Amino acid sequence: MSGALTMLAINLGVLMAAILLLWAYAVKIRDVSFIDAFWAFGMVILAWASWFQIDGNGRRADVLLALTTIWGVRLAAHLVTRWRREGEDPRYKKIMGHAMETKGWSWAKTALLMVFLTQAPLLFITSLPAQLGIWASEGGRWVMGPVAWAGVAVAMIGILFEAVGDAQLKAFRANPANKGKVLDTGLWRYTRHPNYFGDACTWWGIWLVAAETGPAGWVSIIGPIFLTFTLTKWSGKPLLERGLKKSRPGYAEYVERTSGFFPLPPKSK
Repeated sequence: MSGALTMLAINLGVLMAAILLLWAYAVKIRDVSFIDAFWAFGMVILAWASWFQIDGNGRRADVLLALTTIWGVRLAAHLVTRWRREGEDPRYKKIMGHAMETKGWSWAKTALLMVFLTQAPLLFITSLPAQLGIWASEGGRWVMGPVAWAGVAVAMIGILFEAVGDAQLKAFRANPANKGKVLDTGLWRYTRHPNYFGDACTWWGIWLVAAETGPAGWVSIIGPIFLTFTLTKWSGKPLLERGLKKSRPGYAEYVERTSGFFPLPPKSK
């Protein structure tokens, strides 16, 4: 595993260099909101960094790289476009303002410690299945079996589910008549967070592709476990819904009838 540790150390160095450059840019424009887009694209960078460090890539390494790239580039492009259209995210503005007020930090220090250096390890841990799966596939070892191909199917379902959910929400918000209303059609009829469910599906699928490689793949299960916990119990669903319940009339009723994560038929009243 010493080779894996060396690869991960190099990847961490690459990630930290990118994080510090982005922090410097955030200080210049006084907005950290674009970090959400880097959450996705940073995992693409780590997958490519892993791929370039191995000799003889093989099918599994190429599949892991492709899945991570397709997911990350699409999501990053979507989030950058949204950020450019809507401007600073109120969530980050609130986080930054609260920390600056209570700790007495400067804007630059708050951005570094509360946003950028917080995101880096979370991003790194989540993407472990791609990083370790690619490393363990060096030289084309471990022919892809049924578990890996099932993982490809799960990941593709996740990517498609998230893309469709994002497109439906974008179209809903683009209609002025929907201002203040709750989206409860399409995929949003079956889960309150099709984008989060799609994220989790994608990374559980990527982990299944990596899992056939043995101990390195098995250990990387920490990635999808951590992501699922983050989305459902920590900074994803709970934080978002807390604000929506206050700002959107009818959201509480939507919560009562609609699954919070896994797509399920809506409950009848």
